[in-house]
Amino acid sequence: MFGLPLVDFFTIIAYFLVVIVIGIWASKRIKNQEDYFLGGRRFGKFVQTFAAFGQGTSAESAVGTVVLVARNGIAGIWQNLTSVFFLPIFWITSLWYRRLRLLTLGDFFEERYSSKGLPALYALISSVFFMIVIGLGFTAMSKTITGIIAKPVSELTVVEKIEYEKSLELEKLENSDNVLLTAEQLERMEQLRIENPRKEFSPINENILMWVVAFIVIFYAVMGGLEAAFLTDTMQGVFILILSILLLPFAYAKINLVFGGNGLAGVIETAHSRLPQAAFDIWGSPALVDFTWYYILAVLVMNQINVLVQANQLVACGSAKDEYTARFGFTTGIFIKRSTTLLWGVSALLLVILYNDTVKNPDYLWGHACRDLLGSAGFGLVGLMIACLLAALMSTADALMLTTSSLLTHNLVRPFFPNLSEKSYITIGRVIGFFIVIGGVLFATQFDNVFQMLKLIWEFNIVMAASFLVGIKWRRANKPGAWASMGGALIFFVILQVTIPLFPGVKTNQYLCKTVHPITITKIYTVRQVDIEERQQEIAQWERLHKAGKTTDERPQTLVDGQKFTKTYNTPKKSIFWTQGLKLNSNEKVYGTGMLSLELVIVDLLGFDLSQNPYALNETIRALIRTFIPFLFLILISLMTKPDDKKRLDRFFVKMKTPVQTGKEADAREMAISYANPSRFDHLKMFPNSNWEFEKFDKTDIKGITWFSIGGILLLFLLYIVATLGN
Repeated sequence: MFGLPLVDFFTIIAYFLVVIVIGIWASKRIKNQEDYFLGGRRFGKFVQTFAAFGQGTSAESAVGTVVLVARNGIAGIWQNLTSVFFLPIFWITSLWYRRLRLLTLGDFFEERYSSKGLPALYALISSVFFMIVIGLGFTAMSKTITGIIAKPVSELTVVEKIEYEKSLELEKLENSDNVLLTAEQLERMEQLRIENPRKEFSPINENILMWVVAFIVIFYAVMGGLEAAFLTDTMQGVFILILSILLLPFAYAKINLVFGGNGLAGVIETAHSRLPQAAFDIWGSPALVDFTWYYILAVLVMNQINVLVQANQLVACGSAKDEYTARFGFTTGIFIKRSTTLLWGVSALLLVILYNDTVKNPDYLWGHACRDLLGSAGFGLVGLMIACLLAALMSTADALMLTTSSLLTHNLVRPFFPNLSEKSYITIGRVIGFFIVIGGVLFATQFDNVFQMLKLIWEFNIVMAASFLVGIKWRRANKPGAWASMGGALIFFVILQVTIPLFPGVKTNQYLCKTVHPITITKIYTVRQVDIEERQQEIAQWERLHKAGKTTDERPQTLVDGQKFTKTYNTPKKSIFWTQGLKLNSNEKVYGTGMLSLELVIVDLLGFDLSQNPYALNETIRALIRTFIPFLFLILISLMTKPDDKKRLDRFFVKMKTPVQTGKEADAREMAISYANPSRFDHLKMFPNSNWEFEKFDKTDIKGITWFSIGGILLLFLLYIVATLGN
């Protein structure tokens, strides 16, 4: 059925039935908003750990890592591994969300800044962000499953066959040394890069698949609330771990079978011969435009700032029964996710060895490998992999759907309709949740590939980050500063960049379609078998051109295994100002797609010719501007305007220092003592008599920081070992 054996099909159906039953069961336990949106704050360490892992790991986590490693070598692992540097910080910050004692993170902006508008704005921005995140999961899931269930070339339609032939033509041109290509061939290659033709086609329509899965997510999560989401997340977390290791033994065995190796030494030897040395450059190969060491660092900082202001942080930590459970569960879940990242990265390297000549679009690499490696087993492994991908998607989509519906219900609907019953608010939350998932699918249909959506997610939340992070630790931050930061960033980085391209002529404007100039880079490498094969192809092409009188260049030298050689890279032309790059319209005219990066337009107009920069440097500049401008706005405006009310600030900050007690009554008594004496914990301040509210570390802080620092270092050491074995 749908190109799958019955055993695989029934595996998928069984998974769907289980999550639906959980949703129905959990729906019977919902009495109020706290039950629906936070599961009654009754979850322990095990559920908290796998809930944090499950909601933080969607289909794009594994597939996205494979895509980036296929495009960028081992450096692509950094996309998911950067937060190992921040594991100790997560141990500290996860405490914040539990001590806030709030229903949503939007409530923070109301309580901290005494504003009704800021939480509503936060809720709206977060809703768009989470729809994009949900959409990314749907995109990764659909591309992988359609890759698993692919059409043979003989069954392609006429239109699909034309696109397939174009993909083969582009593949051949890109595999050639640019020095040996004619001017016409170089121009044709750039044109095909813009068209980005597909090589993989499926009998399953990606859009229909996304809609079917979306309605299943809606049913069980809307019915059962956060308890259904977290219980299924626990089950789905196990599925994701299976997904992380399922391909490894099959890829390992097939590499030795195909290339004649034996054991781990055989796989390592094959990697040395089939992958260029640049693939194991831990800071990125010069041939790869997406990742460099400076772009990785910029994304690292921006990602972690963005993560801390995500509303699902409060859901993940605020639903724990006590603050230690919140800290342990959340940080351990993130550590497990980063550990699985290494497994995804190693899997990606093995898949590139096997299928580099077969699958050129990395979005479909995981799916193709599943079909080839697992399909031969014949006992439901393909169905299990599809179930794992669905689990990864659904565990994130359900939690984010509930997070968003709680934000909009509590911070947008409630202020306008403050006297509704608990049942009415839950009903409204369910209706909103329905439209959130629908919006996620609609976003998924607007993007061409996984990497485009990843970059948008990395940058989007920066609009809100400064107001939260500075506000939670600096008394001097005030309402005008928060409005200036959030409002200014929203207008400049989102609204203008989305609406300006809607004006006629903007997308086709010649200046705005400017690209970076190709840059010639030379590196010295040790010759491997893959280099010898590439050079043989280059020599054969040179001989054809020389015979036709189309080149006067010297014949490329033959390479010998183990010798040093110089390799020249010509980076592709890439759009400077358009987030989704350039395309060709029906009139063969180039036009920009996605959002218009106004910050880069301004930098370029100020006299800094960005076309002379590497693409990664321009992206780094954009990331740094987006990261720090909102913080600058908040600090300057706060210092220039009147401070907020001291009594209200005292109540907020003493609450943030008061440990959470198990049980609502015990915690309420402890809070009453703190409110009666707002200076109760002032002796814990790291900077006494200042506006900064950093606290001294206690034994629990130091213990967690130490252990998770050691864990992060261990993961980085394992990455270094993988890179070293490849070199």
